[in-house]
Amino acid sequence: MKYSKVSLSGLAYELAPNVITSSELEKRIEPVYQALRFQVGQIEALTGIKERRWWNEGFKLSNGAANAGKKALAKAGVRPQDLGVVIYAGVCKESSEPATACAVASKIGVSKDCAVFDISNACLGVMSGMVDIANRIELGQIKAGLVVSCESAREINESMIQSMLKTPTMEHFKLSIATLTGGSGAVGVVLTDGSFGKKGPKLIGGTTQAAPQHWDLCQWDRDFMRTDAPAVLKNGMELAKLTWQSFSQKIGWTTMDKTITHQVGGPQTTALLTACGVGHDKDFPTYEFLGNIGTVSLPLTAALADERGFLEKGDKVAFVGIGSGLNCMMLGLEW
Repeated sequence: MKYSKVSLSGLAYELAPNVITSSELEKRIEPVYQALRFQVGQIEALTGIKERRWWNEGFKLSNGAANAGKKALAKAGVRPQDLGVVIYAGVCKESSEPATACAVASKIGVSKDCAVFDISNACLGVMSGMVDIANRIELGQIKAGLVVSCESAREINESMIQSMLKTPTMEHFKLSIATLTGGSGAVGVVLTDGSFGKKGPKLIGGTTQAAPQHWDLCQWDRDFMRTDAPAVLKNGMELAKLTWQSFSQKIGWTTMDKTITHQVGGPQTTALLTACGVGHDKDFPTYEFLGNIGTVSLPLTAALADERGFLEKGDKVAFVGIGSGLNCMMLGLEW
């Protein structure tokens, strides 16, 4: 996919207020550690994650998404009534029906001409939403669109802790530990045709690759999540290499100035950068203090990197994400 009319005009986020350290979580599963003869510090040692954030108990996802969306609209100079589409792309949803996007759109105040719906694609949800909006802009169907997401780790972390305490075995620990890396946050991304107050970075194009034979390596049901982390890492990196090759050919980039990756943890980040032939100095890490925020992770990391001057005007920036399924997506932006 290639684009000539699409700008990333607004990028904003909301951080959940409660900081939860890895050591706090480990205190709650102390009986599991005793049964397995583990020393405290396993989560940080295995993932590099020191802390993550939780929303307050009972926090509504649509509020976080709407707040981030309003911030992104303000940055872009786009009014809610100018939007042609609002997409909610989180793994976490307020209900099966209606679409969480409907609550967000209501709180933002869009026009009746606006398309409103959810997209679900594991941790690639926001990137998938960006592509949907970019396609509509490139075809001349709309001038501006908003994709939002709000993820919450509190509920699944609480559920997983109880499950681990009930079944303190090594096998259960290996399938459960990735869940405790989850964090919470919200993000809003506005894409436009460049005709509003702020153009922003230009979306050049992107590519996707799929390996659906690995669909069962990471599964999240309502109250339980299991992840075969070593298998996800191995097969995910093989897919990333293929995606980078496809990306280079389709976009015409042989090198890039910066990368913004979906933040999972230390080993995954190192493996992903190695697979793409990118040095750590070109990447902006956030996993140590935010954990894995699912769909929110990559765009929130991009927003922080932009705020702190890591992303500079003229940089060729690659957004790189891998999601359960397995799917891999790369988007190229000229900052």
